[in-house]
Amino acid sequence: MTIDKVDSDITGVIFNIQRYTVHDGPGIRTELFLKGCPLRCLWCSNPEGLDIKPKVGVYPDRCIGIDKCGYCVKACAEENKDKEVIGRFNNLVKDINRDLCNNCLKCVEVCPGSSLVVWGKEMTVQETLKEVLKDRVFFGNKGGVTISGGEPLVQWEFTLEFLKACKNIGINTCIESTFHTPWSVAEQILKYTDYILTDIKLMDSNKHKECTGVGNELILENLAKMSKTGIPYIVRTPIVPNFNDDDENIHATASFIANEMGNTVKQVQLLAFHEYGKVKYPTIGLAYPLEGYTWPDRVQQKARMLELVDIMRSYGVPVVVGSNNKVE
Repeated sequence: MTIDKVDSDITGVIFNIQRYTVHDGPGIRTELFLKGCPLRCLWCSNPEGLDIKPKVGVYPDRCIGIDKCGYCVKACAEENKDKEVIGRFNNLVKDINRDLCNNCLKCVEVCPGSSLVVWGKEMTVQETLKEVLKDRVFFGNKGGVTISGGEPLVQWEFTLEFLKACKNIGINTCIESTFHTPWSVAEQILKYTDYILTDIKLMDSNKHKECTGVGNELILENLAKMSKTGIPYIVRTPIVPNFNDDDENIHATASFIANEMGNTVKQVQLLAFHEYGKVKYPTIGLAYPLEGYTWPDRVQQKARMLELVDIMRSYGVPVVVGSNNKVE
């Protein structure tokens, strides 16, 4: 199959294409971030990927002044008669009234200073593949493409066709998924997947629902099935102090990996909590869910992570701190 014969009718909404990534799958990879996620993790670092539709992000500090420019206000007024959609403060664009905004994106098109940006672009499989092929020279024998999100299985039809296209031209494929999806969907995706990144956040379903918005029964059921496919996979657990770093949860996680998943995992990675995504929330009109929480200092967190490593290793689980020491 050549790229010209790829089905271009199916489209996906992608909010980022990250090139030369080395932590999310074997070798050097190009990573696609698809919009849409069924979970609402309190600590999500990519809130711009939660909704499936493109969304305007607002950065007031980049605004050159409505009196000097004002193109966004004019463009919005033409589209939304008599509605003040764009909020202003001190002559700068401040925010957007999401209840009134019809998502026409005309304000973004005319903004000269990147004060208004759009998170999400609709692309065909063919267009996306062309972007990935720009980096093919770097892939070598191990590298390839990783599809992440959001949750790539929300847009599973696009993900499926894209993976098929990659496999047909010999590009190594990896997905990063929560597996909160019907197994019938996951099963189709895995036929064209060479490597898997997944995570286990919490073992107690009630706590899982409190922290992510959904229970974990479907996730765990799918992970057990996935572990028997023979596809190499890595399990990641983000360690969020006071939420999932207790001994009980880590014992339960290690036991599940060792027993229900048959300890077929290539590696378990414990990822230290960070707040890198915090600054993104106000740009898309969302409140940061963990505002006001205080966290242990880095020294305390590091010491705690090493204790959790010891717990997991007692189950024979191959665990490390971070994603730098990945196995391939």
